[in-house]
Amino acid sequence: MRRYLYLGLICLVCVACSRNPDDTALYGTDITAAAIKPAFNLIDHQGKPQKIENFAGKVVVINFGYTHCPDVCPTTLLDLANALKLMGSSAEQVQVLFVTVDPARDTEEVLAQYVPSFNPTFIGLRGDDKQLDAVVKSFKAYYAKADDKKNYTVDHSAGSYVLDKNGNVRIYIQFGEKSAHIAHDLQSLL
Repeated sequence: MRRYLYLGLICLVCVACSRNPDDTALYGTDITAAAIKPAFNLIDHQGKPQKIENFAGKVVVINFGYTHCPDVCPTTLLDLANALKLMGSSAEQVQVLFVTVDPARDTEEVLAQYVPSFNPTFIGLRGDDKQLDAVVKSFKAYYAKADDKKNYTVDHSAGSYVLDKNGNVRIYIQFGEKSAHIAHDLQSLL
């Protein structure tokens, strides 16, 4: 009898260990319980007003950054673009939004050249200081102008927030996450 019990336990362990953790596990951080209530009323890089509700039915990736960013922003947008390529036709159900934390320099024209250069479906968003503060606060994110010189930098949250098709914030993707991992996490919400 004990032999069958041990054999049964060994079989359970083998089945549990043989499961591919990539099937259900996220690479990003599950922030469903973080009580983030996304809200914004911003202008896109084509001059159109946008609200989060306009993207209902899509998985939405929101990234905060600016076009003069020397490293984090272009790297993140490239990683997101590569993730969408890996997703094939499923990528049509994903919308990437780049919210500038430097509206003084990131005009609609600048955003229109910069953001779609990574992927033509990506949308750049901007607003005045009050609107920007509100959206950053709603995501519990961060930004601060580093100094007052002409070629200043802006410190900001480096990760991306992923919303499910119902507009609920679900995943935080750390800066530097591999494109394949991002694609996996986005696919998990489709």
